[in-house]
Amino acid sequence: MTTLVPPSRPAVGLGGPQRLTRTEDGEELHALLWRAGPGWRMVSSAVLGGGIGERHWILNAQVSHGYRRTDPERHLAALARDARVSGPGVGLMTAADVSRHGSATDGGATGGGATGGGAEATATVGIGVRGWAASWPDAATRPEPPGTINIVVALPVPLTDAALVNAVATATEAKVQALLDRGYDCSGTPTDAVCVAARVPAPQEEPHAFAGPRSLWGARLARAVHGAVLAATPAP
Repeated sequence: MTTLVPPSRPAVGLGGPQRLTRTEDGEELHALLWRAGPGWRMVSSAVLGGGIGERHWILNAQVSHGYRRTDPERHLAALARDARVSGPGVGLMTAADVSRHGSATDGGATGGGATGGGAEATATVGIGVRGWAASWPDAATRPEPPGTINIVVALPVPLTDAALVNAVATATEAKVQALLDRGYDCSGTPTDAVCVAARVPAPQEEPHAFAGPRSLWGARLARAVHGAVLAATPAP
């Protein structure tokens, strides 16, 4: 049985998120759902709906710490159906409690944005299993509770395919910066995922070609992600 908690405000400019609650194997689990609808192009590393293309929704679902299913894509698709969403979407998973998410915005009407909307980011942070991306197996390393950092970002402007990929890199850099600023000596967890949503261009509208940290929208994205991850990450 899935119950929905209405959103208090749009967290990433996608009409949400709604908080979903369900019970699996006697455990109460949460999820965040953005009902974006048509008009969005997304890039994601998610297990469901990853890659680049038009997407209508984003689901960030909490799973149990002992998750053992080998069909996460099918599991996420079933959760999306239970939430009554349709069309293509993005499904993310984490062992973190997604109800304890962090959100941040940058730019927009108060920050000089011509579109009237800014870069908006939401992060859910599980930091139990962490380390540096370029590391080698260590037989002495003991298992720790699972964790994942999932980041959802929305920009109110269109981006080229290359700029969407650039935005993923920028979001990842900002995530690492936030972890270091919080006091963690790591670049993330082995299962981190990201989803960046940008508007579908209007007829004859030129998409932005850059989303690096010194471009207009890349800089706003970086600051929003940094703020969201910082807000969601507990002190060491």
